[in-house]
Amino acid sequence: MKKSSLIVTTALGMVLGAVLFNAAGALADEPVIDVGAIAQEIKSVAAETGILDVIQAMQTVQQAMSDTMKAVNTALGTNTYGDTNTLLLQGFTQSANYSKAQIGAIQQIADASNTANARFARDMRNAQIRDEQTASPTHCAAIDGGVSTQSASVQAYGVAQTIAAIHDARGEAGPNMPSHFGQAQGVASMSAEHLGLYCNADDAAANLCTLSAIPDADQKASNFLGNGAYADQTGVNTAKDVAINLIQPVAPAALRGDQLASVGGQDAAVRRHSYNARMSLAQTFVDNTIGMQVPAIPLTATQTQYMQNMGLTVPASGNGSWLQVLQIEAERRVSDVGWHTALQNMPPAAVQREMALELALNNYLLFETYKMALQHATISATQLAEDTDRNFLPTSKMSTPSMASN
Repeated sequence: MKKSSLIVTTALGMVLGAVLFNAAGALADEPVIDVGAIAQEIKSVAAETGILDVIQAMQTVQQAMSDTMKAVNTALGTNTYGDTNTLLLQGFTQSANYSKAQIGAIQQIADASNTANARFARDMRNAQIRDEQTASPTHCAAIDGGVSTQSASVQAYGVAQTIAAIHDARGEAGPNMPSHFGQAQGVASMSAEHLGLYCNADDAAANLCTLSAIPDADQKASNFLGNGAYADQTGVNTAKDVAINLIQPVAPAALRGDQLASVGGQDAAVRRHSYNARMSLAQTFVDNTIGMQVPAIPLTATQTQYMQNMGLTVPASGNGSWLQVLQIEAERRVSDVGWHTALQNMPPAAVQREMALELALNNYLLFETYKMALQHATISATQLAEDTDRNFLPTSKMSTPSMASN
């Protein structure tokens, strides 16, 4: 049985080799074996065992695969654009190139976007730096107003001191002053000045003078206080004359010559010194008010525009007083439409600077108020001293003590 199986297996191998590999026949001069008989025997055995069906199935599959490859080669155009492997390699390479180009384009877009965003952020930061560091027109106008205010204050004090020096010499009845030779001369001087500059209707009717264009102007407080600034030098002189009538219309005669040499003259001189000091304090206080209203400083463009916006008359000279420019700087931030419009358009940094300037202006006003309070306090102290001196009465008259030596 085993021998029969071995023979069958060997024969099957030979058949498969002959069929599949198409083995060549034996030559006539070689040892002859009856191959045909053996092949017939093998076919019989294969048919009996079903191997022949398997072989035929394998051949069918092989044929189908061959037909499929032919169809693929036909579709790809075999031998027209190259073999399949080459075409696939080129296709995959092209796809890879497309992918790399797409990635490169995306990178360029990202780089361009990052660059644009960086430039935008830089421009925004530059704008912030500009807003924080560059002074706005409103800020410049405020600085100009502050400089104008301070310059006007210097001019005001200079004018006030000049007027006060003249009034002090007049009140002391110094040389070349009306009352130097007597109080009657002082009265005559005041009367002549009134009739020459401020003649009223009664004076004119009495044939003392010709009616003036500004009668009794030296008696009207409105000419002294004005509307913040005197119109011209005539207005300043009129305010000065009002101040004289307010404080000291006529100065007492000066103590001169033998009057000062006597004991009574020395006593009178001491009292006259006290009188002069108190009059000087009162007159200087009023003279400072005059100085504040003297138009001594050119108005800035912003100040002029504010006056026009408020319907105020701009001086023909274009000058303003300390009181006027200080009033404008304080009030234009309340009622000026132009300033409020600018405030709406200010960046945060400009608003903060404007707030700082307003705080500085407030400090300036507080300090000027403090100086004015010092003057008021000095006047109050003087009044207290004068009242105390007047009310002081000795309890009894004392005799003069003897200074004879023992």
